[in-house]
Amino acid sequence: MKNKVEKLRKSLNMNQEDFAKAIHVSRQTVSAIETGKYNPSLQLAFVISEFFGKSIEEIFIYERGSKNEKK
Repeated sequence: MKNKVEKLRKSLNMNQEDFAKAIHVSRQTVSAIETGKYNPSLQLAFVISEFFGKSIEEIFIYERGSKNEKK
């Protein structure tokens, strides 16, 4: 799943550490989300969307047929 977290975070001139503190996760979690190595839980996705004032769909882009999707 792709996302716009890094772009949105940078638009607020925030570093990963400050953003992580704001949403109560580790900096490593933020890094993993931004690089697509980790998909956040639905609860965390809501926290992120509320932080940026956007819908989940505006931030996280689901791509059908990804290599990780079971058939």
